[in-house]
Amino acid sequence: MALIEQTGDMRSNAELIGRDDLNDFDEIFSLVGTEEPDGRHRVVDNCAAEFTWDYEKGARPKLDKLYEKAKRSQWNGATDLAWDTEVDQEGLAHQAYVDGATGPLSNPNLDLSGTSLATWGESEWVTLNMEYQNWMLSQFLHGEQGALLCTAKIVETVPWIDAKYYAATQVMDEARHVEVFSRYLDTKLSGHYPMNGHLGLLLDEIIADSRWDMTYLGMQIMVEGLALAAFGFMQQTTPEPLLKQLLRYVMADEARHVAFGVLSLQEIYAEMDQKEIRERQEFAFEAAVRMRDRMQAQEVWDRMGIPMSDAAQVAAQDESRVDFQSLLFGKIVPNCKKLGLLDAGDGWLREKFTEMGVIQFEDFEDTEAEVDAQAEGSPVDRELV
Repeated sequence: MALIEQTGDMRSNAELIGRDDLNDFDEIFSLVGTEEPDGRHRVVDNCAAEFTWDYEKGARPKLDKLYEKAKRSQWNGATDLAWDTEVDQEGLAHQAYVDGATGPLSNPNLDLSGTSLATWGESEWVTLNMEYQNWMLSQFLHGEQGALLCTAKIVETVPWIDAKYYAATQVMDEARHVEVFSRYLDTKLSGHYPMNGHLGLLLDEIIADSRWDMTYLGMQIMVEGLALAAFGFMQQTTPEPLLKQLLRYVMADEARHVAFGVLSLQEIYAEMDQKEIRERQEFAFEAAVRMRDRMQAQEVWDRMGIPMSDAAQVAAQDESRVDFQSLLFGKIVPNCKKLGLLDAGDGWLREKFTEMGVIQFEDFEDTEAEVDAQAEGSPVDRELV
């Protein structure tokens, strides 16, 4: 397709994410996640399940290698983690406050004048740290259930037997992740949160799309890629030994998951025309913005009675928070580059990632190299910490 035809079809930020300004904090904070009264959320999924009569194992050697690796790398969430570890959440939250951590904010010296946070003392900030941890682990939990649904969908819809085999192992992985995050929240922390509104919109869109490669792109590349980076950041910074162990074990699985998306999509994207690729670029951008916006923890501010306008005013000043969110794209941008999405056509996605301030991560190590180093064998046998 000619360049002029591509750019003529280009959709605006408002059409893709619902606003013109990527950093309109009032709009970002206007979406707060809630839960349905019956505790269930239903998404219409019109995908077609596909049988294949080509049962040749190993026709796609890299996927076959990943499948064999996954079989050797299973662990038991009920028995392989030190669940008898005592967790003093309030003590940890207080120490974090002493060290300068203030929940969703990364700069304790922001100008709070004119906001309801201006009168806060130590007690409120410690409570914020506790609520933020409850919120963060809740989002991990909801995201893992989203991955569970999406990977089961991939088993149904992907046409290759090697991919079906591997995806089935990921279904087991995701069930284990839901199990361990739920147990940690129930037994070690002090409350659950509903799914963040921005994350919920993205997961609904991924599940509702009938095209199997969009499930891969949305979940395996975007959601799992950012989750892998977020798990890594928390695993390195938390002083709590059980959470550190739990996250390290989950990360060993997640590296395989993102690699699965890269290996599968490289083949299918090589066969697509420019119009189809532009649709994938636009979806990757939309997913990236929604994943970034969900890190503002709107539900925490809402639960603590802080007006969203106050939270938006404070967050808009917090440049170090923007830097932290950008770092989470250290997995996503290089994988999009490896898939050819970054520079396809007129380089539209490169421009959008530049606008987001994350293009500097394009040459970070991609996940295929990382999986060879980190995801071979059970994390229990390797005594990962």
